[in-house]
Amino acid sequence: MQASGQTADADIVAGFDLRALPPGFYDDPYPTWRALRRLSPIHPLPDGSLFLTRHADLFAIYRDTATFSSDKVVEFTPKFGAGSPLLEHHTTSLIFNDPPLHTRVRRLITGALTPRAVAAMEPGVVSLVQRLLDGLEARGKGGAPVDLVEHFAAAIPIEVIGNLLDVPRDRRGPLRDWSLAILGALEPAPTPAMLDLGNRAVTEFCDELRTLVAHRRRHPGNPEHDVLTRLIQGEAGGDRLDERELLQNCIFILNAGHETTTNLISNALHLLCEWPGERARLIADPDGLMKTAVEEFLRFDSSVQLGNRRVLRDCTLSGTALREGALLTLCIAGANRDPEVFEDPDRLDLGRQRNPHLGFAGGPHVCAGLAVARLEARVALGMFLGRFPRYALAGPAEREGRARFRGFRRLPVVLET
Repeated sequence: MQASGQTADADIVAGFDLRALPPGFYDDPYPTWRALRRLSPIHPLPDGSLFLTRHADLFAIYRDTATFSSDKVVEFTPKFGAGSPLLEHHTTSLIFNDPPLHTRVRRLITGALTPRAVAAMEPGVVSLVQRLLDGLEARGKGGAPVDLVEHFAAAIPIEVIGNLLDVPRDRRGPLRDWSLAILGALEPAPTPAMLDLGNRAVTEFCDELRTLVAHRRRHPGNPEHDVLTRLIQGEAGGDRLDERELLQNCIFILNAGHETTTNLISNALHLLCEWPGERARLIADPDGLMKTAVEEFLRFDSSVQLGNRRVLRDCTLSGTALREGALLTLCIAGANRDPEVFEDPDRLDLGRQRNPHLGFAGGPHVCAGLAVARLEARVALGMFLGRFPRYALAGPAEREGRARFRGFRRLPVVLET
């Protein structure tokens, strides 16, 4: 059996191409990540780039911004086309930039997401989740299936980010579709239709944001906790963002906070159906386990599976020579199950104490909104399980079918069994 498993892993590695993934991959990518990590942890891809799956390698790369660049102009110009809305967005937003732009924007965003500001958000999140649970109960009467993505997981970050960016509630309808379209274009091999959808989403969202920014300039909020006001005003006597930087980083805030949190919540609720023992454990002790449970959900089924860097100078990583200009794909999900770091990594353990996962990346690029995501997940999961502890899958869950972001398109459940 061991030899057979080794042969299967060797076949996976030999045939691996991120631009041509096999059927069934999206349902469970973890055997692929495991095979690559074991047999070829710094793996050459057919396009000449490298695919990395070890925790130690990713950790080192995240910390060394002088050697490994997040700037994506080189990669994205041929992918999206010079002058395209997608290129302008993805080469201006916080996540795909190096200092000084990254430093300036991150400082403005985090300055409005202090521990005090995040704590002040909790009553609003509790009230929002309560309303969503009431809506689920009404939809699920008589055992009718409800979709936990559309009517629960996706609705939470949309409202939270809508509040941060001062988007009127009656104009929040397109936000999710815009986000999915813009992020979908980041897939390794986007189709022309995906690129067209993404370009239109950037254009339409920018048009909407110009109106919101103009209103906020006339009626500023408190920059201590109002992200849009803080981005507009900058720092007293310090940097200001130009109009392009402001609009594109507002889009980034939506994308970064919406997709990842939606996936975190829906992936967690699905995992609890697959691991009934851990589910019973969490229901029995939510106060004692919820904090570590959220971290374990982030590790075990990572919302963001892949990241990227470009090598700025010749260097050596774990004994492997990397040349200046080399393009790297960082497999966060593979690193999060590295047995060199995590004991019994393929087991969901909601009480796991040592959990240095990379679900929020690391180093200077660690997720700026991680405290908000943790708050949303903790409140959403705790209140959902308290209200519907016996929920069950009502048919096959439908994955989004994307390699970079792992989540569900639909997650149908019955609330009472």
